[in-house]
Amino acid sequence: MQFFRNIRQKLFQNGAFKKYLIYAILEIFLVMVGILLAFQVSDWDSDRKDRMAELTTYRNIRDQINNDKDRIRGQISGNGHYLSMFQMAMDIIESKDLTQKDTLGKIAFNLTNYSDYDRKGNIYETLINSGQIKLLHNLEIVNRIKELEDLYLYMNRMESIHYDAVIQYVVPSISTTIKLSTGEIQNVDAVYGFEFQNLIYSLIHIMQEKDQTYKSARDHIDGVIELINEEVERNG
Repeated sequence: MQFFRNIRQKLFQNGAFKKYLIYAILEIFLVMVGILLAFQVSDWDSDRKDRMAELTTYRNIRDQINNDKDRIRGQISGNGHYLSMFQMAMDIIESKDLTQKDTLGKIAFNLTNYSDYDRKGNIYETLINSGQIKLLHNLEIVNRIKELEDLYLYMNRMESIHYDAVIQYVVPSISTTIKLSTGEIQNVDAVYGFEFQNLIYSLIHIMQEKDQTYKSARDHIDGVIELINEEVERNG
């Protein structure tokens, strides 16, 4: 600034007023350009930090739903195991095969078992409450996360329905027909009867719905992770 001031004083002292005026205007212009550049650099730095925060948020979401997927795989396996078992029980009852009585008793003993992911927390709601949702510019990812949360809610609802069925119907039924310490059938007619068959059929229907929901959530997670990977690779 001292350099510019010296030039300005020399021009003024030499009576070169026109040149002085032009120089003064040029100096003001340069100062304005400098200020604008400073603001622009500040904006660039702010945008860079926001972008880094956005990518970090995407990575955190990816890690979380990856963990969710691992747990969901476990629920698919457990639910599928008992579903196959209960379908076998249906076949035994339907065929009235009394030679399979012991097998049926052991299966009936397991009617109280059920898969229960019971996911806590809500990614989408957390993003909104924390204000991080404003950082995310990929609306497709945001919408897919919202859809995934809806699947989680439905998954939890189906698990609650299954739990209620076990408590209200399965426990009272097997407690009067099965010796719980050994799994031996104490009332053959009841276990091979249509009411017990209807009970198992209802459980199978619930478990099939759970299986579809688990797999939909798993596949949906894969889709979200693919979108996030593309976003991170493109802008990371």
